[in-house]
Amino acid sequence: MSNAMLIINPSSGKEEAMSYEASAIKVLQELYSSVTIRYTKQAGDARDLAQHACEQEFDALVSLGGDGTINECINGLAEQSYQPAFGFLPLGTVNDFARALQLPLDPAEAVQVLRHQHIVPVDIGRIDQTYFMNVLAIGAIAEAVYNVSPEQKSMWGPFAYVMEGTKAFRNHTPFSLTLTHDEGVWEGDVYLALVALTNSVGGIESLAPQAEIHDGCFHVFIVKQLGITNVAQMIPELLQGNLSHHQDIEYFTTTKLHAHTDEKHIVNIDGDEGRPLPFSAAVLPHELRMFVPPDDQ
Repeated sequence: MSNAMLIINPSSGKEEAMSYEASAIKVLQELYSSVTIRYTKQAGDARDLAQHACEQEFDALVSLGGDGTINECINGLAEQSYQPAFGFLPLGTVNDFARALQLPLDPAEAVQVLRHQHIVPVDIGRIDQTYFMNVLAIGAIAEAVYNVSPEQKSMWGPFAYVMEGTKAFRNHTPFSLTLTHDEGVWEGDVYLALVALTNSVGGIESLAPQAEIHDGCFHVFIVKQLGITNVAQMIPELLQGNLSHHQDIEYFTTTKLHAHTDEKHIVNIDGDEGRPLPFSAAVLPHELRMFVPPDDQ
């Protein structure tokens, strides 16, 4: 007898999550003998439910919610002795993880991916005792996104982050950062540091085209200079997937990272406020089993 759990966050996607509930249940009932439906009520519920799905050895876990709900599920699944295969319907603002997995961004299309039962191993990251799926960001521009309200997200989508980042850019100042990685230590003044697990950051899928969902490493980008002129130069490089070659960018890959600064900065974890530096992070290779579209689609 096969079983699946569906976790629904009723407030996700401008409260559109409930409109996809029936189609998600229908597909899961066609695939599994038993389908358990659970609704989140407060922060932490999705994490606890995902952990319960591991303990009860469900065959599949599917999340219907935004980026925060997906992140909670990953924190419940990570490093468990048993894990169900994991899938989700993207209802977030940017949906970087969905983009990296090549999932349809339309939830009605994404639910059909489950029918193929195509499962691949996917890396995630661990920062201290918290798990993440996409990116760590350090610097004033990264911290500016904390000022984006739910209303701004609903009205402007990903552009809301751009607007707040632009405000921070006007008052940008460099800070001293030390990064200890696999090959040694990088130290210097930076404006922004990105530690990416996937090719998509902030909805831009060309940031790190060389990054794959199961390559076992972080892709680190350090922005050493930031001004009107070099930003204008960086944009074409970024869109062409060549940002790592820009003269004002330091780029390297690593499986683990320790970040330290004497200044007060808070790391941005998957778009949300994280914790003050210093921090230690590591890649957990092939940690999740994810439902993704077949290779021929």
